[in-house]
Amino acid sequence: MKIPTAATVTDSGSAARAVNGGMPPSENVPHLLQTVIDTPAPRALAEFYRSLLGLRYRDGDAPGADESEEPEWLVLTAHDGNRRLAFQHAPDLPRPQWPAGSPPQMLHLDLTVDSTAALEEQRARALHLGAAVLTDRSADTAEPLIVFADPSGHPFCIFIAPLPIPIADP
Repeated sequence: MKIPTAATVTDSGSAARAVNGGMPPSENVPHLLQTVIDTPAPRALAEFYRSLLGLRYRDGDAPGADESEEPEWLVLTAHDGNRRLAFQHAPDLPRPQWPAGSPPQMLHLDLTVDSTAALEEQRARALHLGAAVLTDRSADTAEPLIVFADPSGHPFCIFIAPLPIPIADP
């Protein structure tokens, strides 16, 4: 069983439109390499997300014993080497304000777990790593979620979502 992607769906039926935002599959589009987060503290924020998400540093980006200045750019990868997050040094970036205020959030990450127990486990991990709770809707029966601020103030959500339903091979 596999989940269809734009590359695996070849017909012009509803599955192709659902997977590719209503457009037919095409290789003639840009591909998302990574999400970049601006921060005044790239190393600290990379460490936070490395620990929270179980990612690794790209070769050459791991902390060095002689690191005395903030790196300009750091990349975290999945275990297969694919890039996931990058952190760009923005020394004068003010802390984002959420849900209202200035400067507002520009984007946020949605992270999912599959159970209430997992949500509570990840809450404890996030708090231990330096996150702060902004909104707690963990008791919401429709969509239990918690909105956190990472150590640089960027909001991110962890919520309970069902796992994708695999589509059987024809």
